[in-house]
Amino acid sequence: MSKFSDKLQRVCKTSPSPIGFRSTASESKSPAMLLIAGLSAPDAKEVELVANSEVDAGLILTQSFDIEDVKQTAKIMGDIPLGILIKDVSKEKVDKLVISGCDFVVFDITVPAIALQEEGIGKFLMIAPSLDQGLVRAVNNFEVDGIFVNKGEESFVTVEHLLIYQRFSELLNTPVIATLPSLVTSAELGNLWQTGINGIVIPPSQPIEAFAELRKIIADLPREARRLRGKVGVVLPHYGGDMTIEEEEEEEDI
Repeated sequence: MSKFSDKLQRVCKTSPSPIGFRSTASESKSPAMLLIAGLSAPDAKEVELVANSEVDAGLILTQSFDIEDVKQTAKIMGDIPLGILIKDVSKEKVDKLVISGCDFVVFDITVPAIALQEEGIGKFLMIAPSLDQGLVRAVNNFEVDGIFVNKGEESFVTVEHLLIYQRFSELLNTPVIATLPSLVTSAELGNLWQTGINGIVIPPSQPIEAFAELRKIIADLPREARRLRGKVGVVLPHYGGDMTIEEEEEEEDI
C-alpha cells in the first residue's frame, strides 16, 4: 500500500474511544482530514514551499512533465507522498513513476482498464460530480484506494456540492477527496467534513500562511466517527406508476 493510501485509511478509521479506554498514539496523531497540495508544475521553489508546509501529500496536476522532473520533485518532498494526475496509463509508464519516487496516481474513468491492475502504487479515480449514481456505486467493485471528485470552477462551495459529496460518501466504501479550485473558509471546510470528505486538494501556488491556517482548521475539526460508507438504505419506488403495478399484482395474488 502507498504511504498516501495508508494515511487515508487511518483517517477513515478515526473514531471516538470507548469510555475508559485511551486512543493509541497512531490514532491521536491521525488528522480528521488530509491536506493535499496541488502542484502546477515541477518547480523547485514551489515544491520546497509545499515540503515545508506540513501537508499530507502533494499532487502534480500538470500533464507536461517527464520522469526526471518527478524524480527531482519526489526528492525535495522527502517523506511526503507525491502523486500525479495522469490521462494515459501503461505498465511501462507506471513502472517508471514508481522508480522515480511517485507514491500514487490519479486517473479518470476513460483510461484503459489495465490501470486497475497496476501494483506497487496507490490508485485513485477522478470522477465528476455529475457521474451517474449507479456508476458511482459500481466503483466499490474495483480495487482502487479512493476517489477524487473534481468540484468544478466555482470559487465557493455550494449546497449542491455538499449534497453530491454526502451522497458519494454514502455510496462508496472508499475514501473521498475533493479537489478545490480555490481556498476554503473554516465554515466550508467544516461542511465538507460533515459530508464525509476525507481530504481536500488545494490549488497550486498558495502562500505558506494558507497551509498553516488550513492545518489549524483541520486540527480543530471534531475527532469522531462519521456515517458508515456504503450503507445506503433501500429506496422504495415513489412514482405513481410503480405503486399501481404493485397493487395490481397483489390483487391478482388474492
